[in-house]
Amino acid sequence: MASSPRALHSSNSEEPRKYTKFHPSLWGDFFLTYQPPTTPQSASMKERAEMLREDVRNIVKGTKELPEILNLIITLQRLGLDSYYESEIDKLLHGVYKSDCHNDNDMNLVSLRFYLLRKNGYNVSSDVFLKFKTKDGNFVNADTRSLLSLYNASYLRTRDEKVLDEAISYTTCRLQDALPHLESPLAMEVSSFLDIPLFKKVGIIEARSYIPIYEKESTRNEAILEFAKLNFNIQQLVFCQELKECTMWWKDIHTKSKLSFVRDRIVELYFWMNNACYYPTCSLSRIVLTKTTAIITILDDIFDTYGTTEECMQIAEAIYRWDESAVSLLPEYAKGFYLCLLDTFTSFEDELGPEKSYRVFYLKERMKHLVRLYCNELKWRNEDYVPSMSEHLQVTMETVGSVALTCAAFVGLGDIITREAFEWILSCPQFFKSFAIFVRLTNDLVTTQREQTGDHSPSSVHCYMKEHGTTMQDAFEKIKQLSEDSWKDMIQGSLMLEDQPKVVPRTVVDLSRTAVYMYKQCDTFTTSETLKEIIKLLFVEPIPE
Repeated sequence: MASSPRALHSSNSEEPRKYTKFHPSLWGDFFLTYQPPTTPQSASMKERAEMLREDVRNIVKGTKELPEILNLIITLQRLGLDSYYESEIDKLLHGVYKSDCHNDNDMNLVSLRFYLLRKNGYNVSSDVFLKFKTKDGNFVNADTRSLLSLYNASYLRTRDEKVLDEAISYTTCRLQDALPHLESPLAMEVSSFLDIPLFKKVGIIEARSYIPIYEKESTRNEAILEFAKLNFNIQQLVFCQELKECTMWWKDIHTKSKLSFVRDRIVELYFWMNNACYYPTCSLSRIVLTKTTAIITILDDIFDTYGTTEECMQIAEAIYRWDESAVSLLPEYAKGFYLCLLDTFTSFEDELGPEKSYRVFYLKERMKHLVRLYCNELKWRNEDYVPSMSEHLQVTMETVGSVALTCAAFVGLGDIITREAFEWILSCPQFFKSFAIFVRLTNDLVTTQREQTGDHSPSSVHCYMKEHGTTMQDAFEKIKQLSEDSWKDMIQGSLMLEDQPKVVPRTVVDLSRTAVYMYKQCDTFTTSETLKEIIKLLFVEPIPE
């Protein structure tokens, strides 16, 4: 739960409540009526895309040489096309894994191989990069493309991989020095990756950015390029329909509730959740995620900003009961919202059908657990209690919402997600803890200074300052280090999940990537003006053919 200034007041007070007022939605009802310009051609677009998809499949099957295989796979991933060829790519990567590349002195080739294998769950050794070290501790001279590949590969590091830590430091300096002298499209790529490394980039945003870059490459394949453009524009039509549904649902909640104090961000929420589940088969996951996140946002704003302690306890009790009869417990402004919450989760069950509706039970349980932890934070705040870092993270790694949202994402996925997978999620294994800690610390790094005024829960920065007697600046530096360590732990954990389907670590890492994007410079969800242009690129403006 992102801490915010909050006025402590009595529920019986007749004075106007003081609470943080957020700027209104930038989008309003825009997506209720908007249709992208490509809508009239959707049928012919889909037919052409089907043909191109099979043409590209033949290209994938016909690629035999290692350099071409690696370049093709990474191109398909960056263009957002890899999900159409999962079995073919898995087969190719298995062959790459079995191939002997340890004696290869091509830095670019070794880096691409390492990147793709680790990204796809192969626990390959980083010792393959030791051959590129020099006696003085640096790395051998290499061209910019090779340095860029090494740079991107190194961000799949785990703890205690010194060679990858050193590779990041070395390549970052070399690429920064080279950047002013490069020409596009390579200059655009280097600049983009120095901002956010490839492995940490959000897939759908990378696809939108890379398509025009790929179009300028002399080695481009015209069929792949055309399919990438058509696929993006077709998906944009689907996204707009989903946005319309979510916007209508959001308006209905506001019609039935008195929620003028909450952040009106349904479009931004959909953008955020779309980034985590942008694959064509994930439509239900996107909708469940968006609505669940909107509900969590409302609860967050009540507990953090608007509600009295008494009201928050009443709302918590109603959530625990999860029954319409509990509405009588609630303050007037929350009654309509609570009934909409119940109706929304019932609609999830109806959409899933009798064989999969059990999944919603696990999501409900996670929501109840989330509210229990909100109450813990409320107690800390009311008592002006600053816990130790360990005690703080035990609670706040979940109140940031990451585990509940992962559960919501899995609710809408296909048959590959089982009851056992949900039981595993609810046990909060170490892999999930690393993920949740990463999201919490990443959030705190950009929200702590904004929340210095008013009454709010202590952040990890404050807890570290008190526990270790440091300055805020020193605490920030330590939290940055702990955040990166938790990312490394998450990568290590993902490589050890042999008993879980690949969609499990993939979804968690995709959610982590959204945190990198949303919290890179500021809390872009709260100060959502910064998202306006990228939302237009993803949902409003088609890619020119």
